[in-house]
Amino acid sequence: MYYNGVYHLFYQYNPNGSVWGNIVWAHSVSKDLINWIHLEPAIYPSKKFDKYGTWSGSATILPNNKPVILYTGVVDSHDTQVQNYAIPVNLSDPFLRKWVKPNNNPLIIPDNTIIKTKFRDPTTAWMGQDGLWRIVIASMRKHNRGMALLYRSRDFIKWAKAQHPLHSSPHTGNWECPDFFPVSLKNTNGLDASYRGKNTKHVLKNSLDVTRFEYYTIGMYDTKKDRYIPDNNSIDGWRGLRLDYGNFYASKSFYDPTKNRRIVWGWTNESDVLPDDEIKKGWAGIQAIPRKLWLDPSGKQLIQWPIEELETLRKQNIQLNNKKLSKGEVFEVKGISASQADVEVSFSFSSLNNAEQFDPNWADLYAQDVCAIKGSTIQGGLGPFGLVTLASKNLEEYTPVFFRVFKARKNYKVLMCSDARRSTMRQNEAMHKPSFAGYVDVDLVDMKTLSLRSLIDNSVVESFGAGGKTCITSRVYPTLAIHDNAHLFVFNNGSETITIETLNAWSMDVSKMH
Repeated sequence: MYYNGVYHLFYQYNPNGSVWGNIVWAHSVSKDLINWIHLEPAIYPSKKFDKYGTWSGSATILPNNKPVILYTGVVDSHDTQVQNYAIPVNLSDPFLRKWVKPNNNPLIIPDNTIIKTKFRDPTTAWMGQDGLWRIVIASMRKHNRGMALLYRSRDFIKWAKAQHPLHSSPHTGNWECPDFFPVSLKNTNGLDASYRGKNTKHVLKNSLDVTRFEYYTIGMYDTKKDRYIPDNNSIDGWRGLRLDYGNFYASKSFYDPTKNRRIVWGWTNESDVLPDDEIKKGWAGIQAIPRKLWLDPSGKQLIQWPIEELETLRKQNIQLNNKKLSKGEVFEVKGISASQADVEVSFSFSSLNNAEQFDPNWADLYAQDVCAIKGSTIQGGLGPFGLVTLASKNLEEYTPVFFRVFKARKNYKVLMCSDARRSTMRQNEAMHKPSFAGYVDVDLVDMKTLSLRSLIDNSVVESFGAGGKTCITSRVYPTLAIHDNAHLFVFNNGSETITIETLNAWSMDVSKMH
């Protein structure tokens, strides 16, 4: 949340070790979303209504400029969940260091229609025209129907469950960390959760426990019926749009009034899997880079882009223009720190004629499966082309981020991959090294260009295709391509010659943590 000139990040944290358990609400503050001060935990298990856990939730700024946190408390060893609130002890403290959990908690307990172990993660509240506050709580009904339960309150203390959920969807399993907010049809500005003006749509985002990905739909919020209706072309569930097609989960967005934007921030966990690795490192899990989020002019999807403040960390810069890459050509980008870099590149090509045919048998496959079949080493027509990140000198290790264009029956399909399969020499069968991928919704007929931005930071590659239409975050653990021994390349492995129209790459400084 943003409050009185300070950004606050609350996050699930185990103060006793780098494995899951003993979860508290850790608390950090910042003036710029880049440099952070760590504070004491804001909320931790201490009362009968949260003795067994203080799980996720949200912050809301009430009209009298008083912040309040809603969070899920676990009340017994069976994971029975209730919803609680906490408020700052001293509003004059600029960092809001201390929070108190009033004794009238819990505010909401699950009724007999709710599975008590699947009732969590209340959203930021919004106010309707009737003066009632509303929140969504994630849940699941029998037969794997995911639910966004709706609750209303006049005073933020007494809450009543609505007769119908805000939205639900069959065969999606348990929903987690829901997010519900308006987006503008007119521009890239963000909107407060309670905004009720014209020219808006609404977004409902859920983290699906079964797949560990984040999905969203765009639609219409019927304020009279308190129902959310996804657009006809916005698909619920596993086949729907994702905020990120990689390692990115449990995100939360908030409205930032200082820059009139909505910011979404996700968590990316470790992929080296074994608890011993995390214990050895002494930490586990990172926050991805905060992203500004808005509705694409088509109205069909969201756009995400790293917040502008990130650019303050840029140092040495390398620029490249109008360089052609023929089939099989690899070009090294030198002069920056390749293990910690921000790279923006725009590619062009003269023709779509060399695009490979899209195999009809792939129609039912996820993009990730197609990338596994058609990786960066498989020669193609139009693509694969892109970046080779966190690469060792002789390419024993590398994580390619690339595009491949296919000719489908009615149009062209653009596949974007962030492929971790060759990212490390470590022999660990438990390590998760997927060929993360998503399709990019662009019209290449008129504009034969594709852009890519990758944020590279030692064990993470966070990439944005076509100006943020498709985002993919990968966690990788190289053994050779580390620190000064990491390399960055641009490559083309397709028969169509590719032109690097522009490439800008920066070494990135380290943010300040106190």
